[in-house]
Amino acid sequence: MFSGSMTAIVTPFKNNRLDEKAFKGLIEFQIKSGTDGIVPCGTTGESATLSYEEHERVVELAIEAVNGRIPVIAGTGSNSTAETIMLTKHAEKAGADAALLITPYYNKPTQEGLYQHYKAVAEEVGMPIILYNVPSRTGVNMLPETVAGLSEIKNIIGIKEATGNLQQVSDTIELCRKDFIILSGDDFTTLPILSIGGHGVISVTSNIAPNGVSDMCDAFFNGNLEKAIKLHYKLQPLHRVMFIETNPIPVKTALAMMGKIKEEFRLPLVKMGEANRKKLQKTLSGCGII
Repeated sequence: MFSGSMTAIVTPFKNNRLDEKAFKGLIEFQIKSGTDGIVPCGTTGESATLSYEEHERVVELAIEAVNGRIPVIAGTGSNSTAETIMLTKHAEKAGADAALLITPYYNKPTQEGLYQHYKAVAEEVGMPIILYNVPSRTGVNMLPETVAGLSEIKNIIGIKEATGNLQQVSDTIELCRKDFIILSGDDFTTLPILSIGGHGVISVTSNIAPNGVSDMCDAFFNGNLEKAIKLHYKLQPLHRVMFIETNPIPVKTALAMMGKIKEEFRLPLVKMGEANRKKLQKTLSGCGII
């Protein structure tokens, strides 16, 4: 159920409020382009700046717009265990197919703290939980041994791995239960992770090139490695430019250039610098996106 190309979808704003019409349009664009899942309220969705009411509405709206056509994995993680439980319970009640839980940021918990955090959430809900490890954002790296221990908890079903470290991903696959789902959290490493036993990606690039990322995953799973490699390198310029400034500044700017959303961010994120904007525009034009 949770495999292939899944999009860490942006949260479009208009006059500093959720642009519900644009959000629904983005989801239709994704589904028509072959995306295998929608992930609202992640890093790319600027979840850290959403109020509780907005967070819950974005999750509800995603579920409503998708209408059962593909899975919805709701981002419900926080650096507070109580807050994470609250958001995850809401996602479960709203009908999300799974919850994506980032490691608690800023507090820098120990490995035991990470284990107890996720265990506490898993005990409070019945829905599938996907762990999310992204040390560059959180300041803490969840080690393979910790993930392996968590994989023994029935409703913890997988991990989004964004360390960029294939050794760590390999160790995680080796140590975890055999049906544990491994998802790339970094567009650059999607194909390498698939090649060592991964199941898919939660992608930033697929916001603007959903068919390209989906086609690459499909080619790999269909045994056409030559096509998958070709698409991997075709997507590389887009991957690079999506991180030319802090995510989601480039991807939201690109979607605005495509005419799909307003170019609006929540402080402390601001509009892209002019030099990088020109690089982004040139890359999007060269790749046939605009």
